[in-house]
Amino acid sequence: MKFLLEAQLPPSLKEVFISKGYYSIHTIDLDLGNNTPDKVINELSIKENLVLITKDSDFYESFIIKNEPYKLILVKLGNTSRKELILFFEDHFTEIIARIMAESMLLLNRR
Repeated sequence: MKFLLEAQLPPSLKEVFISKGYYSIHTIDLDLGNNTPDKVINELSIKENLVLITKDSDFYESFIIKNEPYKLILVKLGNTSRKELILFFEDHFTEIIARIMAESMLLLNRR
């Protein structure tokens, strides 16, 4: 499983995935960086089988309407510091991986 983190998430979050042995990139790593258009992000996600992780609801709409990107993790945790966000992913990592392996779309929120 491979992951692509979108511009609204901190680039340091990809290190959580890398440290667990998963390929992970951030839009900042792409040629156009965080200015990469959503269409290009969706195309890359499908071409490379990258699970897109984002806070951007536009990708949710694209997923529902066009089944793009390849797979989607939509982060809806409210105002969260970078540290709190990373801790959330670390604390729930096993569950997140298991669920996205079984499902095409995952909504992350506080329970």
